[in-house]
Amino acid sequence: MINIVSFNGGRGAKTLISGFLKKEGIYYTSIVNAYDDGKSTGNIRSFFRMLGPSDIRKVQEAMIPRDLEDYDGIMHLYNFRYEEKGDREKILGGLTAFATKNTNELTGVVIKDEIVRESLRTLVQYLLNGIELIEKAENKKINLDDCSIMNLLYAGAFLYCGGDFEDATIFFDKLFKLQGTVLPTNNEDKKLIAIREDGTILYSEAEIVELRSNSRIKKIYLLDQYPDKQLVSKMDIKEAEAYFEIMNRQVSITPKVERSISDADIIIYSAGTQHSSLYPSYMTHGITDAIAANKKALKVFITNIGEDYETPSYTASDFINGTVRYLKMGTQYNISVNDVISIALVNNSFSSKKIENYVPVDAEVLNNIGCKIITDAFEDINNPGKHNGDVLADFIVSKYYEQLNNSSRK
Repeated sequence: MINIVSFNGGRGAKTLISGFLKKEGIYYTSIVNAYDDGKSTGNIRSFFRMLGPSDIRKVQEAMIPRDLEDYDGIMHLYNFRYEEKGDREKILGGLTAFATKNTNELTGVVIKDEIVRESLRTLVQYLLNGIELIEKAENKKINLDDCSIMNLLYAGAFLYCGGDFEDATIFFDKLFKLQGTVLPTNNEDKKLIAIREDGTILYSEAEIVELRSNSRIKKIYLLDQYPDKQLVSKMDIKEAEAYFEIMNRQVSITPKVERSISDADIIIYSAGTQHSSLYPSYMTHGITDAIAANKKALKVFITNIGEDYETPSYTASDFINGTVRYLKMGTQYNISVNDVISIALVNNSFSSKKIENYVPVDAEVLNNIGCKIITDAFEDINNPGKHNGDVLADFIVSKYYEQLNNSSRK
């Protein structure tokens, strides 16, 4: 059995994960930060004071076994959202009917497996009880507009698990018999913000994701609370940076994440949006030390094929250097590139359907970056700008066996 651990974001990880899950003898663990605060996830986070389940559930969706009797029903739950301007009382009424066994339908679907159905019923009961108590105690109402049912079920699991977000995640892992494991990097409910090089402040994860700019992001921060825009707007750029530095908070990996990294045969830094999905994971205290301490693992960095609004004008080496920069923030020790990255995979298959924002391959810089660089065709020719998950999985496993054979000869 080959134990694979990857750091990735949400929906974009499906290609890589599906490539590995097709293989025999693979156990896959995905490590994801849970700072997403957009749309209904932000409403859920604010109301229940919990981490955001959005990216976690997107990765779990990719791991649902297709041979489950209730596969279609479970997929329905993972993809169902209430209307953008939903009827709050109608939504709560439907959830109440399910919780009180007046119906077995949940968002129009009936789960046949009794254990799964009754487990979901328990989560809805905890959810509704939590909503009632919080609304009464804090004199506020939960916003259910455009709300994902799985976000609500995650809130119910969070309450059922005594406020432990990692345990809530594992609850769904076991309930739906996932083909792999998804773990949040940490359990602390922090808020992700950033500042651009031009001084623009991005006051939430949603702003980092949504606000387009040609100015690079200078640094990200984790705060206990979102900053007061009115107060921060009165500061100059240097004052704002200094303020964010003293308010920045360190978070620590959970024992399960640390153990997964320590036991890994292959550690993968996936491609994806860097500042919202990946860098916050790398700066988690304990991540870097666990990676560096695992001397046997093949550590693979996958460079983005295309630039995006979070990484304008980035070269291939910028992606690697950015990752190492944030990994260094999570440790008190001096580390070098080859402590945390064995090989970096850089795409050179510039498609005939060439997109304008391919990441430039700055070969001269890459050759001196401190780890082995492998430049090859990793792009999906039918989906320009995206990786081919099957090709990546085959290539990475072959490199793992190559490293294993070389080690056995020594």
